[in-house]
Amino acid sequence: MEQEPMLPRNLLATNTEFLFSMGAASSRVFSVSPAVFRAFLFCICFGFSALSLADEVSDANLPGGKPILNRVIEDARISAQQDYVVNDHNLDPTLKELDYETYRQIRFNPDKALWKNKHDYEVQFFHPGFLYQEPVSVVTIAPDNSENLLPFNSDKFIYEKNAQSLADLTTEESGYAGFRIHYPLKNSQYKDEFAVFLGASYFRLVGKNQVYGISARGLAVNTAMPEGEEFPHFTKFWLIEPRAGQPIKIYARLESPSVSGTYSFVLMPGEDTTMEVKSWIFAREDVDKLGVAPFTSMFLYGENTQKRHDDYRPEVHDSDGVLMLNQAGEVIWRPLTNPSRLQVTSLSDVKPQGFGMLQRDTDFANYLDAEANYHLRPSLWVTPKAGFENGKLEIVEIPTDSEVHDNIVAYWVPDKPFLAGESRYYEYNLKTVEKQPMRYGLATVERTRQGRSLLPGFETTEDRNVRRFVVDFKIPEGMTIRPDDVDLILDATNAQVEQAKVLDVDGGNSVRVTFLVIPEGDAAVDMRMFLNQDETQMSEIWSYVYEPQ
Repeated sequence: MEQEPMLPRNLLATNTEFLFSMGAASSRVFSVSPAVFRAFLFCICFGFSALSLADEVSDANLPGGKPILNRVIEDARISAQQDYVVNDHNLDPTLKELDYETYRQIRFNPDKALWKNKHDYEVQFFHPGFLYQEPVSVVTIAPDNSENLLPFNSDKFIYEKNAQSLADLTTEESGYAGFRIHYPLKNSQYKDEFAVFLGASYFRLVGKNQVYGISARGLAVNTAMPEGEEFPHFTKFWLIEPRAGQPIKIYARLESPSVSGTYSFVLMPGEDTTMEVKSWIFAREDVDKLGVAPFTSMFLYGENTQKRHDDYRPEVHDSDGVLMLNQAGEVIWRPLTNPSRLQVTSLSDVKPQGFGMLQRDTDFANYLDAEANYHLRPSLWVTPKAGFENGKLEIVEIPTDSEVHDNIVAYWVPDKPFLAGESRYYEYNLKTVEKQPMRYGLATVERTRQGRSLLPGFETTEDRNVRRFVVDFKIPEGMTIRPDDVDLILDATNAQVEQAKVLDVDGGNSVRVTFLVIPEGDAAVDMRMFLNQDETQMSEIWSYVYEPQ
């Protein structure tokens, strides 16, 4: 399933006013005047709670019996004690100045793939240039642990049209922009692309029935901070020659002005493609905000969008919500939005059991897009293993008017700043999923909608900020919810809530909660809602921030 190259995007905003909330389910909201800040240079300042330290790099988490990986980790430790140096592999300026159309005219020749016809896994490479101006070095590790640096070779690429003269601009030291991994995921006759590493520390994964959508990253540094975001880069990869029937293993070095690090990735393609991630991070300079296990996605509009788009497609998004299973066992669903001003929210916890960004709606009829196939975009789910102590899951939503811009980011933020000379170890499992990452026996939110209320008593209101919300919960098999016996737990800040009702819908397969929100001024309305019956929680927690227009 060959697809367009993934383009790393800086997160651009068109308005500098933003919202910030924090707490168990976004319990407080703050609004800051746009006159104070310029685009995407905004400040988030808050105190720290009692800290539970993340794991430092130590003998307890260094890999035993892996001399090459230990050497790569030690190299990262030493690098963090030195000045940061950008390595562009002496890339020719002409390649750096390529436009998108010319860059697309350079294609890797599949017949030149690494391990071609030798293993189930094959690797194809991307040409340096265009946006990819800091190429990566690639080393292979053979079964006898011998290492071989792969020189750049223009003979592996096909140069078409305007790109025909570019082959002479490269050398063996030019490096590669990145690579993609193929495997017979759907049948034994064809090797599908299931993973790609390309640009900064970005990578993408897909399962058997999915197409590329959401991106993951190795690390996020100072996202949504006054000094601007820093984008660490993978600089070198070690590809371990695979064994039949086994996962493929990759080591990577990461560098930025503030950090140096080493990553170990173990990938297993399948219906749900899985990745075991281990990282050893060293601070070169102070990092105010470290973003661990970051996601980057796109949400243009969906069922909950207030402003309707002039488009034949009912919805356009790579992801539609963030899910978190906290340490206490609460399941919190936070639908995504495309806000009119920058919006940052967070869910605080200690040692969360899991979190992810989902494309929960997988019905083609809700998108009607036969080219982008948004109904086939994957969800990504993180299961923390080590290092996820006191902190919060932070969600950044940026206004956008186009589906070509990634405007959604989420990542885990440790409470404690990462100071120069310190080290951190993080371990987590990452997997692609369809709809739900797990079964947890609760009614789940299947749709969130809003609109102007025309019910008795409000048919003449001219206040467009008075909104009726409708939230439908899908009832799992074996559960019975009786609307007349439900205790509706609904809290809202900066608003009055009236006319709340619980109704049967869809022949009793779902239950609907409908209520009226009357904002008290221009402040954002932060809502939290779930269903109780017979003193038992029956649904996941719906968490939503509504921004008066």
